[in-house]
Amino acid sequence: MTHQAPAGFQHGITAAAARTILDATLAKGRELGLAPLTVVVLDAGGQLKAALKEDGSSLLRPDIAWGKAYGAMALGFGSREMARRSQSMPGFMNALSDLASGRAVPVPGGVLVRAADGAVLGAVGVSGDVSDKDEICAVAGIQAAGLIADTGDAPA
Repeated sequence: MTHQAPAGFQHGITAAAARTILDATLAKGRELGLAPLTVVVLDAGGQLKAALKEDGSSLLRPDIAWGKAYGAMALGFGSREMARRSQSMPGFMNALSDLASGRAVPVPGGVLVRAADGAVLGAVGVSGDVSDKDEICAVAGIQAAGLIADTGDAPA
């Protein structure tokens, strides 16, 4: 018997794509020789789809990874842009932090996942190493799943 979702529910990112993202993100971290990583994949509704914490990843890494992805979903752009705005608009970022109960982390490593048509399917957050390197791994994972990574920078 095939499972069908109730009418009106959108799946966004699939479980298969989330698994690919987890595996490819961590593989990129190993390739680069990074510190142990934690990866969180959120669906289009900002809910947890998948997560994996590498052996040796420190205590708060899941919360940080979630916060990077959550912030991207909350504002509709990758956390690289959120980091820029935290510098230029600290009052807004303070308000966002209050509204999000402190859950939005404004540093690179939170990447929106888009379909080919630009629709947001979810977000990936990575934490464990330097934020720029976390972001590189998230992008590699998203691309391995055949999806488009939106870091908050304009496409090259």
